[in-house]
Amino acid sequence: MAGPIQNILVYVDGSEESITAAEYGVCLAKSTGASLSALYVVNTRALNDLVKSRIFIASEEQEYQQDLENDADKYLNHVKDLAHKKGQTIEVFQKNGAIHTEIKHTIEELDADLLIIGELSKLQSRRDEFYNEVERAMRSVPCSVLIAKDEDLVWSLYESLA
Repeated sequence: MAGPIQNILVYVDGSEESITAAEYGVCLAKSTGASLSALYVVNTRALNDLVKSRIFIASEEQEYQQDLENDADKYLNHVKDLAHKKGQTIEVFQKNGAIHTEIKHTIEELDADLLIIGELSKLQSRRDEFYNEVERAMRSVPCSVLIAKDEDLVWSLYESLA
């Protein structure tokens, strides 16, 4: 009989908290036999907003988007390395768009039954709360969500994996 967790999606954004989430995802997938995927979303919606508000011109937007896509590759490769060091297969995805929308679509595409995210950042204002894309995704996805906390504990769990 299969367990309750079959397909795990980890959201990675390059923050330390998201790397902790990826390490926890590796541990959980390895111990449950679930498939593991990681997603990085280049927030092109925010880039478009910067152009509309005349903070960026179109050419700057393209250059900045390329930089963000390069960052995405770097972090997804790091997550791949974390998984492979522990003998865990992982599929990685880089998408462009609004973060909460792309997380939700990827969960539906993969039929994921668990989303793992890093600890949410401390909110400084109501505006931050409104624009926190990861929290918005957490509230709108159709599956369970696990928030990985305690970086030291997760690291020791990851390191103890065979």
